[in-house]
Amino acid sequence: MIGRSDYSGAPLDPAKMAAKPMAEFGDWLAAANEAGLPQPNAMSLATTVDNRPSVRTVLLKGHDKDGFVFYSNYGSRKGRHLEDNPRAALSFNWLGLHRAVRVEGTVARVSDEESDAYYATRPRGAQLAAGISRQSDVIHDYEQLERAFVAAAEKFGDGPIPRPEYWGGYRVTPEIVEFWQGRPDRLHHRVRYRWDESEWIREWLSP
Repeated sequence: MIGRSDYSGAPLDPAKMAAKPMAEFGDWLAAANEAGLPQPNAMSLATTVDNRPSVRTVLLKGHDKDGFVFYSNYGSRKGRHLEDNPRAALSFNWLGLHRAVRVEGTVARVSDEESDAYYATRPRGAQLAAGISRQSDVIHDYEQLERAFVAAAEKFGDGPIPRPEYWGGYRVTPEIVEFWQGRPDRLHHRVRYRWDESEWIREWLSP
């Protein structure tokens, strides 16, 4: 049967999970890394503008007590969406562990200092690409992009490549974080963390 799967993940217990969702998320991401899953930091990012949702895959580049950080061109389609409506949803899917995490929250740019620090760690080619790509814009042909890349490489030579002012990070500050664990007979475990004015509430959800 197409798509048939048997789930046998370990049970969840809200009472034994971390008091705050970002701590629990850190444990789940570490487990996905330790299991050797391909690119466990890949996440779906959904934005909405004019009541029209749009989703794409991006890479998580940082997480802390304040939220989830990714980087992009501010002028990209996602960037324009977030400028208009600074709210987003994230989804992590670790099928090898029969696990998933979904997030809803508000979005804001990280500081220039934080963006500069991350940009400096990027491979040189990625730095050049960030400077020449007008992400999401139509191009006449792919060679146009390759020519711009070569010209930028010649321009900067072996010198430093400054971070473009239109490129940087976003932080998704969660308001809802749901942890999903696949279980036998489709009696999956779903535990939701919900921010309630001054504290995180943990609660079971029906599968």
